[in-house]
Amino acid sequence: MLFKTKFIPLAIALAFAGSANAQEVIKIGHVGPVSGPSAHLGKDNENGAKMAVEELNAKGFKIDGKPVKFVLQLEDDASDPKQGTAVAQKLVDAKVNGVIGHLNSGTSIPASKIYYDAGIPQISPATTQTKYTQQGFTSTFRVVANDAKLGGTLGGYAVGKMGAKKIAVIDDRTAYGQGVADEFIKGAKKALPGVQIVGKEFTNDKATDFNAILTTIKGKNPDLVFFGGMDSVGGPLLRQMKALGIKAKFMGGDGICTEPFAKLAGDAAANGTVICAEAGGVSPEQQKNMDDFVARYKKKYNADVQIYAPYVYDAIMTMATAMADAKSSQPAKYLPFLHKIKYQGVTGLISFDPKGDIKDGALTLFTYTDGKKTKVEVVK
Repeated sequence: MLFKTKFIPLAIALAFAGSANAQEVIKIGHVGPVSGPSAHLGKDNENGAKMAVEELNAKGFKIDGKPVKFVLQLEDDASDPKQGTAVAQKLVDAKVNGVIGHLNSGTSIPASKIYYDAGIPQISPATTQTKYTQQGFTSTFRVVANDAKLGGTLGGYAVGKMGAKKIAVIDDRTAYGQGVADEFIKGAKKALPGVQIVGKEFTNDKATDFNAILTTIKGKNPDLVFFGGMDSVGGPLLRQMKALGIKAKFMGGDGICTEPFAKLAGDAAANGTVICAEAGGVSPEQQKNMDDFVARYKKKYNADVQIYAPYVYDAIMTMATAMADAKSSQPAKYLPFLHKIKYQGVTGLISFDPKGDIKDGALTLFTYTDGKKTKVEVVK
């Protein structure tokens, strides 16, 4: 038996296929160090990005009345500036609609020019180096306080609340480490003009032996040591301080405000020995939203939030909201709406000053109690 088959002309078939797949796909690049010494922080950020995109797609997010689909392009910069610029160019070549990242100041700053030249908005959830938003790039934003706020506040706290009078400072020579250390010194001197900075020593972000610089510091008999750098160096540094009999208090920024820091430092991070600050924080009335996010994160990943996953989440939601306000996902069209955004996120109200810094950025001070981070206070 012969069957007659109706053939649909190719042009008509393609037209049907096109209409069936007309949903706009919006590509968001996310960059963080998912390898190297800060991989635990990069993975935390990446998880926050995945949560945001999955929730946007699940609720059928619309732009100009039409449902869109968000997809992530995940890149690893390994906390390395050269790799950071390479993946930034890769995202530009992929024609992403926006970028969330990077985590480290040392990768965000060189990458920011690449995004700016391409006209692609970049929101960092973690970069604190003041220079990041001081370059005149209109595409550059951050959702956390900068080093001037972070380091300056810690400097004031060290002399005002902790009574430090003789301070030694160590940094890891990265953009972040140097920046936060310099701002700490400014803050301490402003709060107490007579404070003595008895030593300024340097290491690097891959060092493991600090005996030489710590021996020098021990001879200065400081009552507080400030470290500008990350937990992978700060933890062993504090452990070796104790082994050398240096009894000074230890202070640092968000880089050491992690659970892994306490594990690396061991019993050297005894109760009340360490004060650190996260470049972010929520007011009491905002705490429930943050607690809900932390619970959702824990349920999804069976892991605790490290630091910046909620800020990544809010950064993506802020970018999506600007697109909706602009009725377009095209960078040139939604960028002006980012500059005037007011988005109520899980971390608080997000809006930016003319340079791209978050307005009224908060800090959260922590100490360690029995190896666990314990909140001291939120300051603005």
